[in-house]
Amino acid sequence: MKRKVALYGLLCLLCVPFVFPTWWMVTSSMKPISEIFSESLLPSEPTFATYSQVFRMQPFGQQYWNSLYIAVVVTLGTMAVAALAGYAFARIRFPGQNVLFVVVLTGLLIPSEVTIVPLFQLFQSLGLTNTHWPLIIVPIFGAPCVLAIFIMRQFFIALPPELEEAARMDGLGRAGIFYRVALPLARPALGAVAIFTFLHSWNLYLEPIVYLSTPDMFTLPQALTQFVDNYGGPMWNVQLAAATMTAVPILVVFVLAQRQFIEGLAHTGVKG
Repeated sequence: MKRKVALYGLLCLLCVPFVFPTWWMVTSSMKPISEIFSESLLPSEPTFATYSQVFRMQPFGQQYWNSLYIAVVVTLGTMAVAALAGYAFARIRFPGQNVLFVVVLTGLLIPSEVTIVPLFQLFQSLGLTNTHWPLIIVPIFGAPCVLAIFIMRQFFIALPPELEEAARMDGLGRAGIFYRVALPLARPALGAVAIFTFLHSWNLYLEPIVYLSTPDMFTLPQALTQFVDNYGGPMWNVQLAAATMTAVPILVVFVLAQRQFIEGLAHTGVKG
């Protein structure tokens, strides 16, 4: 009993560096700007006026919707591409398979800052700047999808080959085996891919700054930088209110889905 109490005490202590910033963000969003950097951890007179001010200063509802639908579309597209590509690399033998997979993996080694300029020039020539298409197409078919492909490949490699043999004896072809056997079993890996893809898209900052120029098209990370006073100084309490509305829902989703996320990542290391 004492050992368990000590363990929980240690875990609570270790949680402080991770929980305190979120606590400070939420409580400071209810403070007047003069109290933001005070030593008090709680607001002396809590107010929610900053939350309504967020929507008066920016089209925050539209920006919230922009981030939400882009993240959902990117997540669904990445799951589809990663599942198909991961299954192909794991189960279909073709000439140059390993070489092509290594080429795909090199996408993890290329920083997004290296490709942002040529991609901008490409989308500008297509007339797609100040639209959400670059924020959708690049993550689904570009380097951000590589990690998802790797996770799905590792999962499909670990599946017993007897499952495919039994499915072939039942008359299923390659497509039927994928959709009726492999894909339903890949829910843990798909869950992990969905969570980290959604978070990556939700937190994307550099690309929206490069491609978007009007407030109605902004996503949340870009919108958070726009809460300034007439002299260009940051309005800390309003920024923190907007940041709270941006971060807390995602924290709740991650806490509720963390078991699926961990289980999915664990399955990727079963077999190489």
